[in-house]
Amino acid sequence: MNILHYDDLLSAARQQPQPQRLLFVFAQVELPDDASADERARFEAGEGGALAPRLCVAKAPEEGTSFAALCDEADGMDAQWSLVVSAALGGQRGQPPSEQAVDQALEQLVGRVQAGALDGLLVFDRRGEALSLSA
Repeated sequence: MNILHYDDLLSAARQQPQPQRLLFVFAQVELPDDASADERARFEAGEGGALAPRLCVAKAPEEGTSFAALCDEADGMDAQWSLVVSAALGGQRGQPPSEQAVDQALEQLVGRVQAGALDGLLVFDRRGEALSLSA
């Protein structure tokens, strides 16, 4: 399935044979303090920057959370963010992943966002549309 929007992610997760948890890291694009003059110019032109995680959350696809509701939740926590990085964690033997597994996966996801290691992850803008980020 080609995921072009958050709704596609929900649909794909609901179709999986094992219960899923969707993992989300809300992040803000920032200019690092040690940025070079070239990096600063690119950032001011709307390119480049580093991702700074602001909030992470896990949701079951069955919760039916719309992207607008997910955004409202993040905004209600005063998390300044410009994009959402997402991944899915599958359960086993008909059971959803344990809370410990979810917490561990969220920690790893936050680490990947901090490192800019987004390969294999889904990134959505504030409209819920999938983005393709390049280095």
